[in-house]
Amino acid sequence: MKIKKLLPICLVLIFACQTVPLTGRQQLSIIPAGQILSMSATSYGEFLSTHTVVTDAEDAKMVKRVGVRIQRAVEQYFAQNNLSDRLKGYEWEFNLVDDDAVNAWCMPGGKVVVYTGILPVAKDDKGLAVVMGHEIAHAVANHGDERMSQGLIAQMGGMALSTALAKKPKQTSDLFMTAFGIGTQVGVLLPFSRLQESEADRLGLIFMAMAGYDPHEAPEFWKRMSSGKQGAAPPEFLSTHPADQTRISNLEKQMTEAMSYYGKP
Repeated sequence: MKIKKLLPICLVLIFACQTVPLTGRQQLSIIPAGQILSMSATSYGEFLSTHTVVTDAEDAKMVKRVGVRIQRAVEQYFAQNNLSDRLKGYEWEFNLVDDDAVNAWCMPGGKVVVYTGILPVAKDDKGLAVVMGHEIAHAVANHGDERMSQGLIAQMGGMALSTALAKKPKQTSDLFMTAFGIGTQVGVLLPFSRLQESEADRLGLIFMAMAGYDPHEAPEFWKRMSSGKQGAAPPEFLSTHPADQTRISNLEKQMTEAMSYYGKP
């Protein structure tokens, strides 16, 4: 009986894989793109309806300005690598939310939120490009999809997303919020793995460089994030994005590659 229950999950693990852009790493993905984009659009709208969106300030204009430049860089990078189909269905949005949390995130489909609390650390367009490049990299590398696929298998026995939403809507919604790092962390999934963080760092550097922002700003941003802890509990952004000396050293090692994309038309 146990073998029969395990067979569908084993088949899912064998056939539901795709590769991460740039690294070529195989990752689990059992959720159809159309379903995850639809759920993302709904969740994004619900989030914005329950939070104060800043629309008429210079900071809001900066978020949209930097976001559009990163978006164009992502689209260019994917086109150059014959991966444009991976962005099908993306409807990019960039919003600033009035919240003291030092945080930012990107849902599938290019649905980005930046919290006002992270702006003092970002300081300017370059620092914000580090944040948005990194978070958008998580999204286009399908890290959230990967984490949610893992959650559906670990917590729901490999149940299809549509079935999970019908049978366990609250648990599935919580799983989605956790998988994509939105709001309060719930459920049992761990933060983005070090491997996912490394991939997002590397892709984020390339995206900001292609967008015309000097990637040398990235180590400086993470130094500011790290020094901002001051012995207190780390902000939410750091709870899933560890800013330690290893990360900063790795970013510096990746600088030569990133600079090869900087300043090119």
